Amino acid sequence: MISTNDFRTGLTIEYDGDVYQVVDFQHVKPGKGSAFVRSKLKNLRTGAVIDKTFNAGEKIPRAHIDRREVQYLYNDGANYYFMDMETYDQFDMSKEQLGSAVKYLKENMTITNLLYKGQSIGVELPNFVELEVVDTAPGIKGDTASGGSKPATLETGTVVNVPFFVNVGDVLQIDTRTGEYIKRV
Repeated sequence: MISTNDFRTGLTIEYDGDVYQVVDFQHVKPGKGSAFVRSKLKNLRTGAVIDKTFNAGEKIPRAHIDRREVQYLYNDGANYYFMDMETYDQFDMSKEQLGSAVKYLKENMTITNLLYKGQSIGVELPNFVELEVVDTAPGIKGDTASGGSKPATLETGTVVNVPFFVNVGDVLQIDTRTGEYIKRV
């Protein structure tokens, strides 16, 4: 059990029969009445974010999440297949379980599998991935980095806005947390 006074960003808790991660929290001490903790919790199974207010000092069960290195192998249209890097066991996950991570998965990529009570509840991607541009409007001489942006389709099928000077075949660094273009590699 953990006290709501000990909330930290990234902490995982059990709440309402599910596993949540603390995204944001704020301790509030009003002039009248007792103190409370206002928090944003992300459901690790569904990815949904909820706002929840707890009384200060309230005890909540802590969820222990195991993290295992896995390698993404392939998808068959319905499921995505992975291999545990320690045991070499293969397992699959559905598109719903992976959520927005499917936009950045590339074959042979190493990611982190999140396990709760032996069950896979999701994956954790690296903060940045390098993906190749497969389709975009051609760059024109004189286009600069500050002149605006255009859509570009990456090798995983994801579409991101990029500067005008980016061309087909360029490898880009993409932030997986925001889905934004960072730089050309």
